[in-house]
Amino acid sequence: MDPDLLLADLLAGRTPALARAISVVENGRPGFERLLAGVHPSLGRARRIGVTGPPGAGKSTLMERLVAAYRAGGQRVGVVAIDPTSPFSGGALLGDRIRMESVALDQGVYIRSMASRGSLGGLATTTREVCDLLDAAGFDRVLVETVGVGQSELDVARMADSTVLVLVPESGDAIQTLKSGVMEAADLFVVNKADRPGADKLRQELEVMLGIRRGTAFRNVPAHHGYRAHRRTGAQTHGDGGPAPDSRASALAPSPPAVWDPPVVLTVAAKGEGVEGLVAALDAHHAWLSDSGTLVERRRARLLQRTREVVDRATRRWIWDETRAEALIAERLDEVVQGRLSPYDVAVEVLEGLKQGARL
Repeated sequence: MDPDLLLADLLAGRTPALARAISVVENGRPGFERLLAGVHPSLGRARRIGVTGPPGAGKSTLMERLVAAYRAGGQRVGVVAIDPTSPFSGGALLGDRIRMESVALDQGVYIRSMASRGSLGGLATTTREVCDLLDAAGFDRVLVETVGVGQSELDVARMADSTVLVLVPESGDAIQTLKSGVMEAADLFVVNKADRPGADKLRQELEVMLGIRRGTAFRNVPAHHGYRAHRRTGAQTHGDGGPAPDSRASALAPSPPAVWDPPVVLTVAAKGEGVEGLVAALDAHHAWLSDSGTLVERRRARLLQRTREVVDRATRRWIWDETRAEALIAERLDEVVQGRLSPYDVAVEVLEGLKQGARL
């Protein structure tokens, strides 16, 4: 592989070069870091949209409809679909793209299926790097579909500009919507298969949950004591228990920062219903990200995390390949098995040796 030639073809938007570049990065072949460093100055054009949710929620079908909607608007779309790797055989079906066959032959669409390879955060280990390649190749939208585990898939929120959580009426009750995890990380909520019973109830429960998070769920419900005086200061309070607004204080007080209000969108992806509303909500979120400065902050945080990951990866490779760490552990293993040493004792010995410059 000639990295410079591959990089030039990739930046020119040539699909064969993109496919080769993704394979190089996904498999960690020699030169992959040089390739990623070369595309870095070209990043930042594509909007990255993560789509997550439980299995059977209709994520792939919804992705197919999103791709068709974006293509109708003239945007080029890259899709990264993550499928789970079997812990027994080590294989993966890579079947998500089967549901996207109606857009798979479009020259403005590139679909890449990836195996999770044991990663537990809903993404494959190189998903972020593959998104970088799609961005550098000139795609306007990069859609990422996670494995489909649910509440623990937080990696997608760290790599996407907008995170969509897809649920169905069978996803659970009100208690389920209050649980932590991806429910708190999502920027948009989709109730798919909304033609099934319980869709409106789930939408209402989601909206109540979002209101509780913002502290506005019961703002229109008066306190049962009504209008009263504050016991300590004598200041009049409204029915919600807060102090009566002072016109002068209100005029001088700084306005609260703009906060994104996650919408709940009803869709029936199999019929294409509600997709236009989802596209509009995604556009609105991107506009809010840009206007509020949050987009710059998110991308800055993403680059910080990426830099740390690269350092961690290089450090691990150096420790195991170029120092005596592996040999020292092998020498101490019998003592660990016999209980004379603990793994923590050996780890301290390894680290102390590294601090003193021991390499060979």
